[in-house]
Amino acid sequence: MNQQMRILLLVDCYLPYSKSSATQMRDLAVELRDRNHDVIVLTPSDRIVNSIEVSREEGLRVVRVKTRKIKGASKVFRALEEARLSSLVWRRARQFLLNNRADLIVFYSPTIFWGGLVRRLKSGWGCPTYLILRDIFPAWAVDAGLLSKGPIYSFFRKKEVEQYEAADRIGVQSPANLQYFTREFESRRYPLEVLYNWINLSAENLSSMKYRTALGLGGKIVFFYGGNIGVAQDLDNIIRLAVRLADHDRICFVLVGEGSEASRLNRLIAAKNLRNIQILSPVAHQEYLAMLAEFDVGLLSLDRRLKTHNVPGKLLCYMHRSKPTLASVNPGNDLFGIIEENRAGFCLANGDDENLCAAALTLANDPELRAKLGANSRRLLERLFSVDAAASQIVDPYQPRMTPFNEREAAEPVESLYSKNGF
Repeated sequence: MNQQMRILLLVDCYLPYSKSSATQMRDLAVELRDRNHDVIVLTPSDRIVNSIEVSREEGLRVVRVKTRKIKGASKVFRALEEARLSSLVWRRARQFLLNNRADLIVFYSPTIFWGGLVRRLKSGWGCPTYLILRDIFPAWAVDAGLLSKGPIYSFFRKKEVEQYEAADRIGVQSPANLQYFTREFESRRYPLEVLYNWINLSAENLSSMKYRTALGLGGKIVFFYGGNIGVAQDLDNIIRLAVRLADHDRICFVLVGEGSEASRLNRLIAAKNLRNIQILSPVAHQEYLAMLAEFDVGLLSLDRRLKTHNVPGKLLCYMHRSKPTLASVNPGNDLFGIIEENRAGFCLANGDDENLCAAALTLANDPELRAKLGANSRRLLERLFSVDAAASQIVDPYQPRMTPFNEREAAEPVESLYSKNGF
C-alpha cells in the first residue's frame, strides 16, 4: 500500500472558474484524494471577501487567497498582478503554510510567477517539487508578435527560469516541447519528461438540448470552442471560417470563454454582420460540459507563428464527450499526429483556410463520419490522457522514500527556515 502524503497543489485558477486548467487540477486533486493522500489546493481568487478563505470541498482543503481580477484583464494589468502573486500569496497564506507542511509541491504554469513561493516552501519543508508546464512563456508571445526581445522580455525570461530552477522535475505536455529546452537551455539540462494533459474519464448523462433551444440552434450543426480567447489562440482564424461558411444556413459557431481578444472579436463579428457565430461569456464547468454534450464538433485554433507546442485541455473535453475535433494550428504541432493518425478529426495548418473550410463542410454534411471520428476520439482519450496515468507519473516516484506527513508534523515548523529565502 502506498504511503499517505500531504500534497500541495499550487495553481493560478481553480473551480468555480471554468478554464480547463481549473478542471484539470480539480481532477488531479480528486484522484490523489482517492489514493488516500491529504491534498491542499492553494489558489488566488477575486471572488472571495476575506484575504484568505479555507474550505473543505470534495474531501480536499481549498485555500483561496484574495487577489484582484487577473483573468480577462488587460495585458499590462495582468502582468503586474501576476508578478506579485508569490509574495502576495505568501503574505496572506503564510500562517496556514507554516502550520501545514507538505511532502510534495505540485505547481502549474501558467503562471510563470510561482518560482519565488515554491523556492521558499521547498527550502522550509525540504520536499520535492514538480512543475506541470503547460505554457512556455514568454517564447510563445515573441513568436506571436505580442512581445519583442527587450527589458520586459528579459524580466519574463528571468521569471521563467526561476520556475524551472525551483522544480525537481518538469512535465511538458508535448514531445515537441523537449526540443525547445534543447535549443534554449542546452547547458542547463533540466529534468524534463512528457506529461500529457489528462481528464477524469467518468461520464455523466448531460444531454438536454436546452442550449440549442435557448440559443436558437435547432437543426443546426454546431462547431463549438470553449476556453481562453487570447492572442495565442488566433480566433480570427475561426471568424474567417465563419465568413466562408456564412451562406450555409445549417452551420454555426459557438465560442465560450473570456480573454484579452474577446471584446475585439465581438466588434469584428458585428462589423462583418456575421449571423453564424457568437461569443458567450464563460460558464461553470458542468454547464460547459452540458453545452458541449449537445453540440457537434470541437474547435481548436493556435497562432501559426508559435514555435512551442501543446495539447490544449479543451481537446480532452471534446474527446471526453466523443466529439470529433476540427483543429487549425501552428505547423509542426504534435496535434497533427495525435488527431490525424488516430482518426479523431481533422488537423490543418493555420492559414490553410481553403482546406479548413472543406474539412468543416465534410464534418457538417456527414453525421456518420462525425460519429465514427468521435468514437475514435474517446478511445484515444482512454489510452493516453487519463488522470490515473498523470497522477501515477507525478507522485509514484516519491512514495518509497517519503516520510508520511503526520510524522513530519512533529518536526519543528521554524519560520527561520523560510526567512532566508525571501522574495
